[in-house]
Amino acid sequence: MVEMTPKQIFEEMPSRFLPEKAKGVNAVIQFDITGDDGGQWYLTVGDGAAATAEGVAENPKTTVTMAASDFTDLITGTANSMQLFMTGKIKLQGDLLIANAMLNWFQK
Repeated sequence: MVEMTPKQIFEEMPSRFLPEKAKGVNAVIQFDITGDDGGQWYLTVGDGAAATAEGVAENPKTTVTMAASDFTDLITGTANSMQLFMTGKIKLQGDLLIANAMLNWFQK
C-alpha cells in the first residue's frame, strides 16, 4: 500500500463517507496534525454528507491532536485508536463519542 499523507487522506474523505453510518450526526471535528506532513484540517458532517477543509474550524464539537504518522496509521487500519489514546498519542478535546464514532463513517 502506498503511504498517504494527511492532506491526501483529508482530500479523499468525502468520497469514502458512508452516510448511513452517520445518521443524525451534525458535527465539526478539528484535526491538529503534528510533525512532517502535518497541518490543520476539519471535517464537517451533516445532512448525509461530509466535507473537509484545510484550516481551523470556528466551533468544533471535537478536536483531535496527533502526529501525522499515527494519523495515517489509524486511518489505514494499521494502528488501534484505543491503544493510541491510552498511550497518549491521540489527544481529544470535546465530545469523545463523536471522535470514536467517526472511524466508522468511512470506507476503508
